[in-house]
Amino acid sequence: MPGIVGIISQRRPGECEGLVKSMVDSMKHEQFYTSGTYVVPEIGVYSGWVALDGSFAADQVFLNEQNDLALILSGECFVDSSSQLLNLYVNEGDEFFGKLNGLCSGLLIDKRKKKAFLFNDRYGTERIYWHKGSDAFYFASEAKALLRILPELREFDLSGVAQFCVFGCTFNWRTLFRDIQLLPGGSLYTFEEGTCDSRRYFDVRTWESLPVLSIESFESQFEETFKRILPRYFDSNSKVGISLTGGLDTRMIMACLSEHPESPLSYTFTGRTRETMDDRIAAKVAGACGLPHRLLRLERDFFSDFADHADRSVYITDGYFGITGAHEVYFNNLARQLAPVRITGLFGSEILRGASTFKPIGLSPSLFHPDFEQAVCAAPRQLTDQVHPVTAAAFRNVPWNLFGSLAASRSQVVLRTPYLDNEIVALAFQAPESIRTSAQTALRVVGKNRRALLNIPTDRRIESKDGRLAGKLQRLFFEGSFKLDYLYNEGMPHWLSPFDRFLDEIDSRVRIFGHHKYLHYRSWFRRELASYIREALSDRVVQEARFWNPVFLAQMANAHIEGRRNYMLEINTVLTLAAIERLLLRESPRAVDPPLSITASR
Repeated sequence: MPGIVGIISQRRPGECEGLVKSMVDSMKHEQFYTSGTYVVPEIGVYSGWVALDGSFAADQVFLNEQNDLALILSGECFVDSSSQLLNLYVNEGDEFFGKLNGLCSGLLIDKRKKKAFLFNDRYGTERIYWHKGSDAFYFASEAKALLRILPELREFDLSGVAQFCVFGCTFNWRTLFRDIQLLPGGSLYTFEEGTCDSRRYFDVRTWESLPVLSIESFESQFEETFKRILPRYFDSNSKVGISLTGGLDTRMIMACLSEHPESPLSYTFTGRTRETMDDRIAAKVAGACGLPHRLLRLERDFFSDFADHADRSVYITDGYFGITGAHEVYFNNLARQLAPVRITGLFGSEILRGASTFKPIGLSPSLFHPDFEQAVCAAPRQLTDQVHPVTAAAFRNVPWNLFGSLAASRSQVVLRTPYLDNEIVALAFQAPESIRTSAQTALRVVGKNRRALLNIPTDRRIESKDGRLAGKLQRLFFEGSFKLDYLYNEGMPHWLSPFDRFLDEIDSRVRIFGHHKYLHYRSWFRRELASYIREALSDRVVQEARFWNPVFLAQMANAHIEGRRNYMLEINTVLTLAAIERLLLRESPRAVDPPLSITASR
């Protein structure tokens, strides 16, 4: 995804400038990226950037009138202009960083004070990977930029890989790569005269200590805040699109959407055939709001070119979104063709209703080599402390577990969600316990601002308060169909796998699956992608990898493809780590060529 790179060093300027250019080149994944470098040799600062064409960051480097302040930025800050950012720093000094709102990271260079400040957003979603060498400090938004110029780092981190195998991600700001770390959220590193001072400019305890509000006060403040901050997410010189679903979080956005000189368009991601509840419900919501709506589908080329899509997913996200995330870059590329800015309801359920996917993924213990098994068993013990549920959502689940999806999306579009706005997250800490996991607040906001949208059912009928038998049965049906979709698409137990073809036959006559989910990787691995899976798992490098039990590995592909077991998650983990080694570690990381064309279909 777009981002920044840099070296802080007193080495020869020509050498550092060459290294920075190479770092920038490793992150230029698309033709619609812009890029550049900015160096200040007299204080040993060498930086570069890559940005989506037309985005906020594409206009950098940001300079003041005297050219003695410079800002290199990744992501977005919600201010009217870059000059406002620099003026804010002049007026606030180091307090400037705590006043930033938006998912961003950056390098601020103050030539007057001969200082440079490296920072990220308070959640840590706009990542900064870093490595400290004997004579330089290296940083980049993508790990591959460091791997490109520092071949000694092209090794897996054993503990990071163990975390990845247990939770599907790394955590506690560890990475998959040896001696490469992540800046914790809310970090500020100050470089001055060869020294580095590191501190956190934001402490989550500031929000955790806020007083809990009454239900009435919280709902009133939430509605007022949400309606007030929402326009900043639609303010853009580029076309804006809303990715609609059948859930409450995009529904709240639509309910509070004010009149805009140029109306956004809307779309929904979906599968090759059939329609999901998201498809039907989103179209009704868009129609009620007078917006055009499109379905963006996976087409045949996704399967015929799957190896390329999978490699791009791994390469662009540094391995944090793997084989079963190959669709994300594909879909967001289609979305960009309609609108470069994508508004989404992502993280609303996590921040406001306590939803979480951050838990062990449950890989078979038989997968692991005995020498690696000890590290795998130790991984869960590295995450035992209990934290506030909103802290867990905003400062752990989003930047650690959900980062891969974010990175893949932001490689194609400017991704915006109001649910990570500082004001919204701060207010979520003040929600009373009785409604912290409830949809009550969201439903009231929708009902008060656009009643017609409340009359359109959500995908799981969570708005239903009908205590009669008919209402209970209806909600039971939709909740049951949601769980059936999970069972069919991902969570099918081994004992049920042999009945897969029988279930397919029933489904072809009386539809029982696919009402909610359109991604069928478990089935695709057995059918459309079976040859890819067999070939990839038979690769010698995969077979000889030190992490896996070779006996289990030899049986895994056949057991899954023949329908005797469900090893979707194991296959994804093995092939993702194999792709990381092949694309990022085995040789100098080089950009993976995009497919020739992906065309949005009507």
